Amino acid sequence: MASDEKKEEALALAYELCPYLRFGHFVANAAFLEAFEGERFVHVVDLGMTLSLAGGQQWVQLIDHFAFSAAPPNRVRITGVGANGKKLRDIGDALERHARELGVNLEFFSVEAALESLDSGDLAVEEGEAIAVNSMFQLHCVVKESRGALNSVLQMIHELSPKVLVLVEQDSSHNGPFFLGRFMEALHYYSAVFDALDAARPKYDTKRAKVEQHYFAEEIKNIVSCEGPARVERHEKVDQWRRRMSRAGFQAAPAKMGAQAREWLAKNEECKGYTVAEEKGCIVLGWKSQPIIAASCWKC
Repeated sequence: MASDEKKEEALALAYELCPYLRFGHFVANAAFLEAFEGERFVHVVDLGMTLSLAGGQQWVQLIDHFAFSAAPPNRVRITGVGANGKKLRDIGDALERHARELGVNLEFFSVEAALESLDSGDLAVEEGEAIAVNSMFQLHCVVKESRGALNSVLQMIHELSPKVLVLVEQDSSHNGPFFLGRFMEALHYYSAVFDALDAARPKYDTKRAKVEQHYFAEEIKNIVSCEGPARVERHEKVDQWRRRMSRAGFQAAPAKMGAQAREWLAKNEECKGYTVAEEKGCIVLGWKSQPIIAASCWKC
C-alpha cells in the first residue's frame, strides 16, 4: 500500500513537473473536440483512467470546453477502464459534480478490468453515439512477444467503430529482445528525460527526487531487468506503431494541431527547451533533439 501511495504521489508530481501527460491530454482533447463537432451524443472510452490522475484533469478540461462551446452535445458519456474500481468511481463522482456546476449533461461509467480481458460489450455503447477512444501510455503494456494480447485489444477497439482513437506513447525502442539494445536505448532516452528535469528543478529538490525514484526509475528497472510477462514497459517508435495499427485495420488520421501544440508549449513557462514536431501525421514532443512522446490519431 505504501508503495502504491508513493507511485501515485510520483505520478501527480510528474504531471506537475514534466509536460508529457499534459501534452498528451491537450492533443487528445483537441482531436476529440474536432471529431465531436456537430454531434449530439458523444462517448469517450478512456483505456487508462488511472492515468487521468485523482482529479481526472484531462476530462475536467474537456468538460470546460463543452461548457463554453456555442453548440455543446446534448449528452456526454465517459467510460473509464482501470484496475482500481474505487478510484474510478471517485474520479467519476468528481467529474459529474463539476459537469453539473457548469450545466453539462455528463454520465460517467466505470469498468474495472484489465485491457487484455476487456470486451466491447462491457462498454455499454449506445446506438447513435459518436465514440472516441483515449489511450494514454496504455497499449505498450499489452505488447507481448506473442502479439495476441495487443491484437485482441485493437480488435475490440475496432468493433466500437470510433470516430477517432488517440494513441499517446513514449517514442523509443525499449522492446528489443536483447538486454544490451534495450539498455542503450533506455540510456539515451532517459538521459534526455533527466536532463529536462535538471533544467526544471534543482538537483536536490524533493519533488524531483520522488519523480525520479518512484516514477522514471520504475520504468527503467522494468525495461532493463525484466523479461517475459513481467516486462510491461515495452515502448516502441512511431513507425512500429504505424505498422501495428495498419495491420489491425486502422487508418492514420493525420493530427492537424501542430500549430496549436506549439502555441500550447510556448504558453507553458516550464516547457522551455522542449520542442514540438510534426512527423508523418504525428505530433512529437521532444527535449532538444531527442523525441520523448508521440501522439497519433487513428480511425477505422
